[in-house]
Amino acid sequence: MSNAGPNGELIILEAGDYKATVTSVGAGLVSLSFQGHDIVLPFPGCELPPAYAGKVLMPWPNRVAGGAYTFAGQRYELPVNEASTGSALHGLALWNAWQVARRSESEVALSHLLHGEPGYPFQLALSVRYALDAGTGLQVELQAVNCGTAVAPYGCGSHPYITVGGEDVDNCELSFRAGKVLLTDHKLQPAGLLDTEGTDFEFSEARMLGSQSLDHAFTDLPRGDWNVTLHSPALNLSAVVEASGTDAPWLQLYSGELRGRKGLAVEPMTCPPDAFNSGQDLAALEPGESHSLAFRIRAVKG
Repeated sequence: MSNAGPNGELIILEAGDYKATVTSVGAGLVSLSFQGHDIVLPFPGCELPPAYAGKVLMPWPNRVAGGAYTFAGQRYELPVNEASTGSALHGLALWNAWQVARRSESEVALSHLLHGEPGYPFQLALSVRYALDAGTGLQVELQAVNCGTAVAPYGCGSHPYITVGGEDVDNCELSFRAGKVLLTDHKLQPAGLLDTEGTDFEFSEARMLGSQSLDHAFTDLPRGDWNVTLHSPALNLSAVVEASGTDAPWLQLYSGELRGRKGLAVEPMTCPPDAFNSGQDLAALEPGESHSLAFRIRAVKG
């Protein structure tokens, strides 16, 4: 298969009723289906992923305000790739070619060496593993090892759009538990935390999303494991994303306007937006130290 397209090699995984497609460019997720129903909103493998669909976000998720930050007393400037907000968005590894380290019918592991650049002069050995299981769905594991000689600031996340057979998210029920939501200003930069209880951001009981727009980070997630469930009453099927609050204390939700509201971006994150400036939940990886994040996407019938 040719690797010349915008996504490089397309790698098909299968296990039981599940089927997934992974790309070698950016170690991204193109699709995930269960019994023929999409539970990750797909995109054509010959086209650039729309709205960061399926991308892994390393060495930071979300935005760095102004494309600048200070770490260990040194100021760094990153390329701004979102002009409307003046931000450096979603890391440095998502458009790069990754190497397939190993693969089987139901699993693939990809690796990438981040050599560094003036705005991020740190060296990281990155790896992503996708493993399909007939009973439990798709396990995704992100890992970074500091293979350089200096302490490196680090955070990560992933950007799948879950769907239930391509149903409009307006017609689906959404449920998850989070005690706080991060409000943002007109440039989508952090503007303070708000308790979700009694607000439009509370989804502890499943309810129709309707026309509500979301592009917010949530925290104060349940101890232990948390999950986000998008349920289609019409199909009697749910798409579920689950992770550990220890691994992913933050969760970004985006109602997918740039994708016609056919999918809900559910982004497990190790740190909040602009963590390179706030320092909140930001990892400082010592040389030789590793960091990992794992989450799962699965379908639930009924």
